[in-house]
Amino acid sequence: MPTPHISAPQGAFAKTVLMAGDPLRAKFVAENYLKDAQLVTAVRNMYGYTGTYKGHPVSVMGSGMGMPSIGIYSYELFDVYGVENILRIGSAGSYRENLHVMDVVLVSQAYSDSTYARMANGCIDKILMPDEQLNSIIMQTAIDNNVPCKLAAVHSTDVFYVDPRMETFLQLRERTKADCVEMESFALFHNANMLGRRAACLLTISDSFCEKNEISSAERETSLTTMISLALESAIRF
Repeated sequence: MPTPHISAPQGAFAKTVLMAGDPLRAKFVAENYLKDAQLVTAVRNMYGYTGTYKGHPVSVMGSGMGMPSIGIYSYELFDVYGVENILRIGSAGSYRENLHVMDVVLVSQAYSDSTYARMANGCIDKILMPDEQLNSIIMQTAIDNNVPCKLAAVHSTDVFYVDPRMETFLQLRERTKADCVEMESFALFHNANMLGRRAACLLTISDSFCEKNEISSAERETSLTTMISLALESAIRF
């Protein structure tokens, strides 16, 4: 049955869902990559679509920004709609000189100071892992399709704007041991672990703390095509 946040009927989602932070990126994927894509939910303009990619059922949905938002949507997809795999397709800021804008990375682990996991079920871990099998499939798919894809540890943060007097960027990078930063993976991985499902995360570097370079919000909606193609090619192998 529908939830307060997702209006789709049972059976509306494929077993594998790609989740983009921006619902307009989900719309872009559905309209440009999926065949016979149908809008199955649009509560609060958080668009979700189901179609096929190369004959395989695939869904794509927005998650919103931050762990509370992706936490709600991913939990309901896993627990209410029976989704088995969620692959986040997001953007991240680089913490390292060797990760450049538009590089595609596969998250190897997510570090967070968030209380999300503790409040959800008492988990006090600061580092959570994606599904090992999904990551293996994604990396092999990248190799098979000659797509450069780098493994990266991510810092999942609750706070976008941080007072630099609290902690410098270099101190933050050293403490978290992270290669890049985003705001969702930790909660996604926790929900998957808690509910016995599988999750992974592909990111495109959209800005850099080292190079002072970034892409626009419009480009984040429509130009992350290398990551999107890799995600779809991987999804049909899950």
